[in-house]
Amino acid sequence: MTQARTSLRRRGLVVVAAAVLGVVLLSIALGSKALSLPEVWHGLWTPTGAEGDVIVRSLRLPRTALALVAGCALGVAGALMQGHTRNPIADPVLLGVSAGAGMFVAGGIFLLGVTTLYGYVWFGFAGAFLASAIVYFVGNRTRGGATPVTLALGGAAVHALFTALTAGMLILDEQALELYRFWTVGSVSGRPAEITAQMLPFVVAGLVLAAANARGLNSLSLGEDVARALGVRVGLTRLVGMAAITLLTGVAVAACGPIGFVGLMAAHIARSITGPDYRWVLLYSALVGMALMVAADVLGRLVARPSELPVGIMLAFIGAPVFIYLIRRRKPVRL
Repeated sequence: MTQARTSLRRRGLVVVAAAVLGVVLLSIALGSKALSLPEVWHGLWTPTGAEGDVIVRSLRLPRTALALVAGCALGVAGALMQGHTRNPIADPVLLGVSAGAGMFVAGGIFLLGVTTLYGYVWFGFAGAFLASAIVYFVGNRTRGGATPVTLALGGAAVHALFTALTAGMLILDEQALELYRFWTVGSVSGRPAEITAQMLPFVVAGLVLAAANARGLNSLSLGEDVARALGVRVGLTRLVGMAAITLLTGVAVAACGPIGFVGLMAAHIARSITGPDYRWVLLYSALVGMALMVAADVLGRLVARPSELPVGIMLAFIGAPVFIYLIRRRKPVRL
């Protein structure tokens, strides 16, 4: 049984990696102006400044790279959130991370007049970090420590507080509301190419922490008492997991806006293939998150030509029916 499962995981990994490559090629080729494969190849490897080369290198490659990095980060963060909270519908909203990032972005616009995406990134990241720190501190100060229930309740409280503060600032400043609306819709278009490179150190650090967290998370899935009996330091494991979630979700939300459903769907799709082993779940979640994010961006360009729908809206349209299908197709996984 174990050997058959391992074989399935390896074959599935090839299929998912091929799907990522396929949607990347579609992302480069499709849009308001469709490009042929020779034009894509020319733009990638032998550019001469033609119109197709400019579209490939200046427009589509940067947004595709951003979608890949953000999708990877959100996919892994979703799997970590579901594992640590033992909640199959956990996402950045549950722990208040999105609300924290949103409040700090709104505060930067309202109080300091920040209008650039570079500013949004750093304010959003700081807000995500603060939200995660408050949730972990509140959960850890309760009698049972940072348990799935206390983390979920703390996240709900932080989300409600930060959402109310954000609404208060936006009501007082109409200009801030207009700028905030541009960020909060969730998109990978219109972002400067350099923003992906700025995200990479945080994403890499988050992925390293996530990989280090996988074995401990496997033990925690058996219950905290069992994990302690196996020698797992539960508090440290949860702290590392929270740090990884903060880094991955914070930087993705700050750069692209609060995009939902990626972590939710990616983790469930990954777990349906790999089973409960988080060493495989996290790897699959990263790849599935990439594929979902890029595919949603491509569809957003096609359904409203010559305009486009932001990836955040497309993921809501895709995510709801896909998630319902996953739940109806099989018995929901108990975490």
